[in-house]
Amino acid sequence: MTISMYQALVPPVVRSLNNLREILQKAAAHAEARKIDPAVLVNARLYPDMFPLVRQIQIATDVAKGGASRLAGLEAPKYEDNETSIPELVARIDKTISLLASFKPEQIDGSEQKTIILPMRDRTLTYLGLPYLLDFVLPNVYFHVTTAYAILRHNGVEIGKKDFLGETP
Repeated sequence: MTISMYQALVPPVVRSLNNLREILQKAAAHAEARKIDPAVLVNARLYPDMFPLVRQIQIATDVAKGGASRLAGLEAPKYEDNETSIPELVARIDKTISLLASFKPEQIDGSEQKTIILPMRDRTLTYLGLPYLLDFVLPNVYFHVTTAYAILRHNGVEIGKKDFLGETP
């Protein structure tokens, strides 16, 4: 049995982003119940040289939308990166999930050998489709979702592995 590029990308990333949305909603409830300004959580970080929660979510969604778009041969939509609240972060996640849901398997399948040019701040990376998916997109989405989870857990939000993984299908 083989797995398609679409199946390796869209369903697991959508699941991860759905779980992140649920975690953020628990964070909002946590802040409200404890009379904590939600901005404290939005701007929290694990260590001074790491990005705060807001940036972790922005990067996770950027990598997800960029990954699917590039593999489909499309320009990724640009997001403003101006979120300052948990509801705005949830809306960004929802917008990304909607974009991912709009892709059809035939747009992404067969992109294993497609050349992907990825401009970075200080250089340009070139991948073939399959290594781009497996070595860049999925690890980056999971890293930033995991870091967002860790920031919230570190700040007392009562979440656990079950929240991170979500319901077993």
